[in-house]
Amino acid sequence: MNKNTMNAITSIGLALLAGLGVSALLMLQGRQPSLDEVDVTDSTEVNEIVYKYGIPTDGYNVRYGIVKERQTLSDLLREHGLTVRDVHRLNERSEGVFDVRKIRSGQAYAVFTTKDSLPVTKYFVYEADPRSYVVFDLDGDYSVRRGENPVEWREKTASGVVESSLWVAMQNTNASPQLAVVLSNIFGWTIDFFGLQKQDEFKVIYEQECVDDKELQSFHVLAASFRHGDSTYYAIPFVQDGEELYYNEKGNSLEGAFLKAPLDFYRISSRFTNSRFHPVLKRYRAHHGVDYAAPTGTPVYAIGNGKVIAKGYQARGGGNYLKIRHNSVYVTTYMHLSRFAKGIKVGSVVKQKEVIGYVGSTGLSTGPHLDFRVHENGKPINPLLIKSQPKKPISPANMAQFAIVRDSLIHELSLLHEEKAKQ
Repeated sequence: MNKNTMNAITSIGLALLAGLGVSALLMLQGRQPSLDEVDVTDSTEVNEIVYKYGIPTDGYNVRYGIVKERQTLSDLLREHGLTVRDVHRLNERSEGVFDVRKIRSGQAYAVFTTKDSLPVTKYFVYEADPRSYVVFDLDGDYSVRRGENPVEWREKTASGVVESSLWVAMQNTNASPQLAVVLSNIFGWTIDFFGLQKQDEFKVIYEQECVDDKELQSFHVLAASFRHGDSTYYAIPFVQDGEELYYNEKGNSLEGAFLKAPLDFYRISSRFTNSRFHPVLKRYRAHHGVDYAAPTGTPVYAIGNGKVIAKGYQARGGGNYLKIRHNSVYVTTYMHLSRFAKGIKVGSVVKQKEVIGYVGSTGLSTGPHLDFRVHENGKPINPLLIKSQPKKPISPANMAQFAIVRDSLIHELSLLHEEKAKQ
């Protein structure tokens, strides 16, 4: 065997030993060598692909915009190079997926174009709302699909003292003022939010919905307390018979047969009286209702379940008005509405808290407000004094489990109070 042959054998042997060494190392690491594996030593060669609306953004130029007043899908697409025929074909593809006539001004959209010297529009995306979007695929045979943005619920807390209004107090805690509306809905059967006092105190543990780190005006209250005057009211969520309701510390439902007010809290401009000076007629007469001053368009709710028994217009009276019979005892009337809720007619069955109309200034009125009236057995009564029976309380079978939940949440609320006191 000559020297060259010996060197060759030695080289082969060393290569085999090296290969066996690598194989052994890989086996020790719990994996087998693969013919498809590539040893990447420079991490800069690996780029993370970023997706938006399910589309890889690195392959396109993306431009965002806002739908203008009276702008249609056809207007937007033709601005980006599509022909009338293209738009017509896309409209056909949209049937059953999205009604293109429902594109609204003020909504966001995105346009994806190629990075060529003569860019071509490949995708148009319309954001129907913060949670969902519609993708118009302008490539090939065209297609339309809906998508959902990832939603995250973040737990938060807020506590504060009322100085002027709950709305302002919520702003002072850096929480969304809309949370004040949520609290007024929860406690609305037991607390008159039109009669809050200075130094009334609230504490709340809640979740807020977020999309792409943007906070939405959607909330789920996990626990709350409200000190109103000399009394403290608790709101403890508990699921019973498949329905989550809020209960007080004794296990009684906070949700009564009637709401305390037919709209989210605003200023009372006139109360129930047998002698009020009418601002239009310039004379004294009875006012058997409560006037709630609120901006035009504010939603008006049915205070309880019932059936619409009257709907009409009084030019020299209540303007647009509705009457709802709740049972054999109570009838409620809602006057000066700017318009009625869609689908509301005589005979409509409505649910408690269902929107039935919107605040306005129709009829004999000097400004936007709701004139709300209640009749008990055919006689007018003060709406602020209407009786409200609570819904079904916690059953004896569920009381032990409810007590555990209640004690835990009240303890968390007390800790929140202590943490605030230390600041």
